[in-house]
Amino acid sequence: MNRSSCFGLFARYCSLNVLGMLALSCYILADTFFVANTLGSNGLAALNLAIPVFSFIHGFGLMLGMGGATRFTILKHQGREAKASAAFTHVLALAGAAAFFFFSCGLFFSRPLAVLLGAEGDVLPMTQTYIRILLLFAPAILLNDLLLCFVRNDGAPQRSMAAMVTGSLSNIVLDYLFMVPLNMGIFGAVFATGLAPVISLAVLSPFFLGHHNTFRPVRCAPSPHLLGLCAAAGVPSLLSELSSGVVMVVFNAVLLSLEGSTGVAAYGVVANLSLVVLAIYNGVAQGVQPLLSGYYGSGDHPHIRSILRYASATVLILSALICLGTSLGAGPISALFNQEGDPLLQDMAVQGMRLYFIACPWAGMNLLTTIFFASTDHPRPAQLISLLRGYFLILPLALLLPRLWGLTGLWLAFPIAEALTAAAALALFLRVRRQL
Repeated sequence: MNRSSCFGLFARYCSLNVLGMLALSCYILADTFFVANTLGSNGLAALNLAIPVFSFIHGFGLMLGMGGATRFTILKHQGREAKASAAFTHVLALAGAAAFFFFSCGLFFSRPLAVLLGAEGDVLPMTQTYIRILLLFAPAILLNDLLLCFVRNDGAPQRSMAAMVTGSLSNIVLDYLFMVPLNMGIFGAVFATGLAPVISLAVLSPFFLGHHNTFRPVRCAPSPHLLGLCAAAGVPSLLSELSSGVVMVVFNAVLLSLEGSTGVAAYGVVANLSLVVLAIYNGVAQGVQPLLSGYYGSGDHPHIRSILRYASATVLILSALICLGTSLGAGPISALFNQEGDPLLQDMAVQGMRLYFIACPWAGMNLLTTIFFASTDHPRPAQLISLLRGYFLILPLALLLPRLWGLTGLWLAFPIAEALTAAAALALFLRVRRQL
């Protein structure tokens, strides 16, 4: 494969996946907009308290999808097609078990979960409703996450992108329909979110009905080793998604003590915009994952280096644009989610946006490096980076810095954690680079 065809593949996979992930991130952003404009700050606080549950479900789905698809691609490029389908079979079975668990939690434990996440007073019933319906739709969310990854890695990134975009656009349309003309409140928001992966699965289905797929469930003996290899490659994606939920819980608790529910609502604006920004970076990283895994499986190290150069340049260009946009547009963006005109919420959200997104260049490179390690059979460095940026650094900083600098310290916890993680990621990459 020559350099021009390598760049063409990168451009195709990366652009399609960025568009798809950007659309997928609009699940929660659309909810935020319509909830803020129909239910006010209490609705926004309830949504923000419930988002960690979505992060947990989506994170588990990504662990199975990314991990299983990575192993599938490596095995396929090594000419081991039967073993590749066995990898799909194993993660599909685990997804079924997880779906049963989440669905049961939705039936019996939605209120305790809402209380555990900090909901109280008028916010509690709305938080409980959002969590319950979200958990009941967990089977569709998990299956959609799993199949999106496998379809993309099976040579059909355009189909995967179309499913993500269609699901997200339907979510936005249904959000408006359920919450504005039908006045269904928080139930309408989460019902729209739950239906989106169902619609996405319908878009994916012709890929299977037309027998275009090379992966399928097969009869095979249970293999803890194979399942472990799949899980190891997917754990960084799980840790990354879970960290979003954990960080939100900690930030919400700190903000409740500093600024009350208005502070939580302001963070809701910043956090949900952050989901979109991180989705762009995940789009780049997950877009190059099939290429990195394929080249690694066939031993083509020069093209691995080329893909890394293209992806790194893309991340840095996007970071410059995002930093500029969030700095100059902080006021108008915050006002979109503050239809009540609360000046305190507006001031906190603007300050948060301008400080929080300083982290963009480091966050983007950290996500890319994580996917690089996971895609090339180096799960431990990938897991270490995910743990550093999602837990070991951000959580202590979120608790310590507000004691020193108040709300400003809390906003700076994210960029400082990402910068420190980037330094560690660079050191890990330089060690592995010698093998390429």
